[in-house]
Amino acid sequence: MHQTLMDLWFGFGVALQPTHLMWSVFGVLMGNLIGVLPGMGALTTISILLPLTYFIAPVPAILMLAGIFYGSQYGGAIGAILLNLPSHPPHAVTCIDGYPLTRMGKGGSALGIAMLSSFVAASAGILMMIFLSPLLVRVAFKFGAPEIASIMILGLVAGSTMSRGSPLKGMAMTCFGLLCGCVGTDLSTGMFRFTFGLSGLSDGVELGALCMGVFGIADFVLQANRATAPLPSAKVRMRDMRPSREELRQSFWPMLRGTLVGLLFGAMPGTGPTITTFIAYAVERRVAKDPSRFGKGAIEGVAAPEAASHSKTQVDFIPTMTLGIPGDAVMALILGALILKGIQPGPLLITEHADIFWGLVASFWIGNAILMVLNIPLIGVWVKLLRVPYRLMFPAAVFFICIGVYSVRNELFDVGVVAVFGALGALFMSLDFPVAPIILGFVLGPMLEENFRRALLLSYGHLDVFVRHPISAVVLGIAGVILLVQVSSSVRASLRGRHRMARRVQRPA
Repeated sequence: MHQTLMDLWFGFGVALQPTHLMWSVFGVLMGNLIGVLPGMGALTTISILLPLTYFIAPVPAILMLAGIFYGSQYGGAIGAILLNLPSHPPHAVTCIDGYPLTRMGKGGSALGIAMLSSFVAASAGILMMIFLSPLLVRVAFKFGAPEIASIMILGLVAGSTMSRGSPLKGMAMTCFGLLCGCVGTDLSTGMFRFTFGLSGLSDGVELGALCMGVFGIADFVLQANRATAPLPSAKVRMRDMRPSREELRQSFWPMLRGTLVGLLFGAMPGTGPTITTFIAYAVERRVAKDPSRFGKGAIEGVAAPEAASHSKTQVDFIPTMTLGIPGDAVMALILGALILKGIQPGPLLITEHADIFWGLVASFWIGNAILMVLNIPLIGVWVKLLRVPYRLMFPAAVFFICIGVYSVRNELFDVGVVAVFGALGALFMSLDFPVAPIILGFVLGPMLEENFRRALLLSYGHLDVFVRHPISAVVLGIAGVILLVQVSSSVRASLRGRHRMARRVQRPA
């Protein structure tokens, strides 16, 4: 306990260094700014700003990306509550009761409850991350190449089968990401792989180009004809954001229950915040004395999902930083940024890079406090940003994407890579294929290959090394169970659909 507090104190010393604090505040502001705009979530923001991390040190780079992540969570609630426009999927649940509250003249109170729930839930997630770290340090030295390779397999299986839509489509996109990760020079033999004679691919596909294409360009292409949403009729003032005692009383227990849901699901690799918010909302409807209030302006319908989303956001960093398993696509981007800076995520991260881990933990509290202070006076500014027409936002964002990816290696070839992956991403999304597993496979693939080869080298080519080690065997067993459950449920759903179709065909006869 004493050592943990000392480590946290060290983390605050790292996070409060002027340079680190400046980049953290910059990330928070950018995340909050972009999070307000419909269709522009953390994925797009991090994808655009990822090239910036090449030119700054590892610690401020990770603090900036983390600030973008949880800053966009705050910003997304504003559009969801005031305009019924969720910036990204986790805030879709907040729209159900948040927008009716705005139409009732209680939009300010809903925003105040959302911010309070977010801060309380984020603090709980930070505490969980702090006190789990000593346990992770104790087991860190028991992880060798077989265990790390098995964890990578678990992350790939969990991320692909737990994504939205068909598990088979998720696995297909994961395999596509694995293939993209194999492009370039083989580190063991020095041979080129899958370069198709293009010298620009000799160093592999650039992560920033892949992310900007799949998430940035593809999303803009699919939404280019979207109409600009109208502004809310009522203005939200600072004093309107102070909830009443009755609203605080109604939100207290939903806030705690939503936080607990987020903490539970945050520890599970491969589960995104969208699932967490829907479960938190369903729990509140189940325990409510009058479920008919939900959907008509129940303050509990705002407090619980927002708390679940933010506690999940903070706890997501635990498997990402200590096991190398990202919880969603945003975590995969942050994981990729760590790898690009020469830092290997895993159980030894806490001891080998204590400044990054504990500085990140401390920056969570600092960043969330900054968000609480800034959002209240700037709420009017964020609402005015919603006046920006999408026809202007689209070309500006594409311009910055091209400039950003070109600045990494000063090669126009990378701009072409962005265009190719943008077209592929738009095609996949139009066919309802989830694109997040592509990033998962691209980031985890090289790590899996490296540790898989190392394990086979140490065991003289015997594959049973992965089941002789207890930790590796258990992790592979969990991955197998997840795979079987998801595939069997998909098969059962397909059979039920066929039976229903057969009954409809037989009914007229």
